[in-house]
Amino acid sequence: MHAIRSLAVAVLLSATVAAPAAQAACHDRVVYHKKPVQDPHRVTGTVLGAALGGLVGHQIGGGTGKDLATVGGAVAGGVAGHKIQRHQQEKTVKEVVRVCD
Repeated sequence: MHAIRSLAVAVLLSATVAAPAAQAACHDRVVYHKKPVQDPHRVTGTVLGAALGGLVGHQIGGGTGKDLATVGGAVAGGVAGHKIQRHQQEKTVKEVVRVCD
């Protein structure tokens, strides 16, 4: 009986004193990626730019000159809005990711 008790104590001690599990080495990694594009044709920027350009162009000139300025402002605003939205969509985002080996 004493031998069984000693064996049981030895088994319990070996289970609790067993070598600790290997620790995973973790570190932070910086990752750059592009945000998902919701408007690939840049319609929103083009339309808003054209509307704003048309409003500004309408304030210039008089008579037929006012009409030409409105159309010119709308075209220029549309092009500018398209380019601005493209620039915003092409930005990369910085993200810090925790990686464990």
